[in-house]
Amino acid sequence: MKYLNIRNTLAFMLGMVALWFSSCSKSDSPYYDYENQVQSFNGTALAYLKAQPTGTFDSLLLVLNRFPDLEDSLTNQQITLFAPVNENFEAALKYLNLSLKAEGETPLTLSTVDADQLDTLICRYIIRGVKTTNDYIQELDGLPLMSIKFNYPMHARYVKLSASGFVQGGASSLDFSNPFGSDLVKDWITSRATTVNIKTNNATINILSPTHNFGFDEFTDRMKLIEDEDNL
Repeated sequence: MKYLNIRNTLAFMLGMVALWFSSCSKSDSPYYDYENQVQSFNGTALAYLKAQPTGTFDSLLLVLNRFPDLEDSLTNQQITLFAPVNENFEAALKYLNLSLKAEGETPLTLSTVDADQLDTLICRYIIRGVKTTNDYIQELDGLPLMSIKFNYPMHARYVKLSASGFVQGGASSLDFSNPFGSDLVKDWITSRATTVNIKTNNATINILSPTHNFGFDEFTDRMKLIEDEDNL
């Protein structure tokens, strides 16, 4: 009887250890395959942006506020938004104003830069139709996308990040590119959205990395061109 009790105790302890390893394996193992889970927000894309903490989308909301038609699109149209965060706009303004300062020009803000040029640039982040990462997974070369309003061609490609040293074992992300009308990838400028699949009532929102430079490196040239023309 004593032998049976010892054997049962050992079996119980081994079972608990196995259970512990099983519970850890999904979260700790580099081979865990993350699902493309869709986060849900009960509201429009515009409402989602407004609901986020201060310091996240303030600049984007300021820009959208200059264009009521775009606010309407984020409220009533079926879209996919690659959302720039505050840091993306700060970087673009920094480079623009450093260039203006070097020429003795007055600094600009998102409220004072040329509206037509700003409209052209911000529309490239708003894509026609609702897409999640599942739409891109089977397309190894990614998918061409069309922006609203100006029908500007953009591009997105599904990427699986690495985790714990295991290549493509991490979370899903998207490479969002401006091809500048070229078929050659070397001519493109690409930024990454590492927060993806935020589903609202009318849109999917993907949030761009803070390292992205708003305007895909065109912001300074476009805004300076207008300033130079105004000074002629």
